[in-house]
Amino acid sequence: MMLYVLRHGVAEETAAEGGDRARRLTPAGRKKLRAAADGMRAIGLRFDLILTSPFARAAETAAIVAAAYDGQTPVQELAALEQGHAPADMLRGLRPFARRPRLLIVGHEPGLSGLVALLLTGAADGFRMVLKKGGLVTLEVHELGRRSGASLRAVLTPRHLRRFG
Repeated sequence: MMLYVLRHGVAEETAAEGGDRARRLTPAGRKKLRAAADGMRAIGLRFDLILTSPFARAAETAAIVAAAYDGQTPVQELAALEQGHAPADMLRGLRPFARRPRLLIVGHEPGLSGLVALLLTGAADGFRMVLKKGGLVTLEVHELGRRSGASLRAVLTPRHLRRFG
């Protein structure tokens, strides 16, 4: 399976109501995400399903990516991708989707980097990286739900993705 790990785009610092969960993308964040999603499409990335954190900024990011693919890719919320979940919990939450050949997940730092490290090394702190807002990691996962055993295929910054578009 190819697992695509996307951090949400640039979001507002605070939400008028609803706290951290309600923070939305800024207008500039939406614009950059649309360009990045166009870049994903231009380089031939395809997804069978998009799983997203239910937090507003991640769900909005997922919707923008789905729209770039003409709404052909279904989007589903997954609580395990919420801000604050441990990478091991995120991995357990992804297990039911192991048969999907091309899965995009959208979430938050530091959880996403911890998940990438867990899949690559077997430990959430076994590999240090910080995924930029709107950045994408591509992993080839040999057995989802297993710690380690994945191969790193690409790390693309938001700027890379926008240039491809």
